[in-house]
Amino acid sequence: MSSLETARLRDALVAIVGAEGVLSSPADLSVYECDGYTLERAQPDIVVLPRSTREVAAVVRLAWDAGVPFVPRGAGTGLSGGCLPLEAKLMIGLSRMRQIRAIDVPNRRLVAEAGVVNAAVSRAVRSHGLQYVPDPSSQSACTIGGNIAENSGGPHTLKYGVTTNHLLGVELVLPDGAVVELGDAIEHTLGYDLTGVVCGAEGTVGIVTAATLRLEPMPAAVTTLLSIHETVADATAAVSDVIAAGIVPAALEMMDRTIVEAVEAAFGFGFPTDAGAVLIIEVDGPAAGLAALTAAVTEICRNHRARSVRVAADDAERAALWKSRKRAFGAVGRLAPNYCTQDGVVPRTRLPEILAEIECIGARHRLRIGNVFHAGDGNIHPILLYDERDEGEVARVIAAGREILAACVRLGGSVTGEHGIGVEKMQELGLIFGPDDLAVMRQVRAVFDPDSRANPGKIFPTSGGCVERRRPARQAAL
Repeated sequence: MSSLETARLRDALVAIVGAEGVLSSPADLSVYECDGYTLERAQPDIVVLPRSTREVAAVVRLAWDAGVPFVPRGAGTGLSGGCLPLEAKLMIGLSRMRQIRAIDVPNRRLVAEAGVVNAAVSRAVRSHGLQYVPDPSSQSACTIGGNIAENSGGPHTLKYGVTTNHLLGVELVLPDGAVVELGDAIEHTLGYDLTGVVCGAEGTVGIVTAATLRLEPMPAAVTTLLSIHETVADATAAVSDVIAAGIVPAALEMMDRTIVEAVEAAFGFGFPTDAGAVLIIEVDGPAAGLAALTAAVTEICRNHRARSVRVAADDAERAALWKSRKRAFGAVGRLAPNYCTQDGVVPRTRLPEILAEIECIGARHRLRIGNVFHAGDGNIHPILLYDERDEGEVARVIAAGREILAACVRLGGSVTGEHGIGVEKMQELGLIFGPDDLAVMRQVRAVFDPDSRANPGKIFPTSGGCVERRRPARQAAL
């Protein structure tokens, strides 16, 4: 946009949301130039922060009439550049839409606006013995709107499912400013699953302003185990055998030695820093059967040379253990000035192979790579450590990341489990889908957004690069 067009648009936006809801100074805009994926950046011309669906719709209608594309943004904790303002210099932030509109305890559902923080949902219903299960590691900051955009997961989705499994309906502002409601407040609705189309679409079909979420009863009893293994191979073999035994833990997480060293230095939980890998295994259910389930898991871990299997003594120790795991990404800041978190998936039986491949890729590119991931469902998160001041090292990080994703596909997996495609993995989408598949996806998008006004330049592969690469600042802990 020209400076005159930007000024006119800013004045019109101020009339809708007020001066405090429109940001256009260089200092303000610099905050919005990337999400948690800091290797690529682009700065918006204007950021607008509406407080209600009515204001979002008015902003989008204004953009539609002016022919201005837009990009939605939640809390900025995404890890694939999904909210990067590439071909859309108007950013619409949902962070001020923080109301929980309704709590329906008998029907176990809740209506939350897009800017409600994930962890706040469970806090709001805990006194009723309920919880919202999807729990990304960034759940203390990430928001419901962003979770829906990426179809986020988390440790406890192994047993209970990811965001789409707990999403009953959405309030959606279409790219022309029309407001529609998709889905319903009941468990099963007739017709096409349009809510499912929106979930994981990364803001390319419109802006989710509110959602009806399914709540789950809190388990009657919970046991959390820490299994210490000498090697990554032993730990991953234990993972496969736990599932093969017909046991579906609520969560089954793994951290390798590199991550354990960082986490222990940060939180002092008592992790042995000489272990090859640790597993965090949580089982839940009726109290009557939990002891037998815990014993079965313990035996499997010991059969795979577990040095020790420790059961959290109480809720406080369990909370400390999960705090260490969920803040592992931030702890990595102790190991290098910068890091890039990858996100691929393999069948859990192929975990030993992909981890061996990651080790080889790291050696080939002279990079240190740590691994912390959702081992139970094969969703890996290699963390590539680097220094942004070394341009050659940055290039090697990008190349290594692409090789890791290609290896995931070769092993029968996918290029993303929960972080989405964004701008980071657009070219890698072609590893899984052919031209006809991608054409159909574009046609589905066109039903909602025929002119590609909503978050253009995302997800679908392009013939060349479309991001202005800049020297990134140090990556913040997520």
